[in-house]
Amino acid sequence: MNKLKTLLAACALVIGSSLSAIADSSNFAGPYIGVQGSSIGVGVQGGQSGGADTVNESANVNVGKVGITAGLEVGYAIPLGDSMLIDIGGSYIDGTVSLRHQSTDLADSGDVKFNASQFYSGYIAPTIVMSDTSSIYVKVGVQEATVDITGDVTNPGDLQGTTYAIGTRTVLDSGLFVRAEAGQTDFDNLSAQGKGSSGGIAATTKYSADPKLAYGAISFGFRF
Repeated sequence: MNKLKTLLAACALVIGSSLSAIADSSNFAGPYIGVQGSSIGVGVQGGQSGGADTVNESANVNVGKVGITAGLEVGYAIPLGDSMLIDIGGSYIDGTVSLRHQSTDLADSGDVKFNASQFYSGYIAPTIVMSDTSSIYVKVGVQEATVDITGDVTNPGDLQGTTYAIGTRTVLDSGLFVRAEAGQTDFDNLSAQGKGSSGGIAATTKYSADPKLAYGAISFGFRF
């Protein structure tokens, strides 16, 4: 949670200092809330090493998985002039991504699966206003997810990663908006090892994965 807490603290400082300094606003400025639909693809580099039996040992990780997920987002757009804003916000995605190791190690019983879910993010998005209703932005943020495991291995802890994205936002006079975005999150490495339980996976067996998440998202919401 350290990356996310640091970013959110910085966002609060920017909002606090900007609200008193900026008197005007635009069609994009102010708080907003929205619902988000995303198409997510996951790529993984990783594998298995060690083990009590070095004969007939291999591992595979499922890659290229694509799924549709839904989420929520809230934020605040701070005007920095007639054509520039800083958009600060966060989102929650309710979805699960599974990374599975299938081993043929004769000394190890049972496959191993890492399940990542409950994706939280915080972001800052410099935005350029193109017209009265349209804008374009780049986004930098941090994302975290809860990791659960299936199998006789240690828990690697939660996922943390950095997100980069680009998108457009169209806002109507009524406050309704549509956002289209594409981006990628590069997560820190996952690593675990066998617990060495009787009949389970040897403690010398280690698992690793370097997950990356690419997505396209459409959001609908309201600016207050």
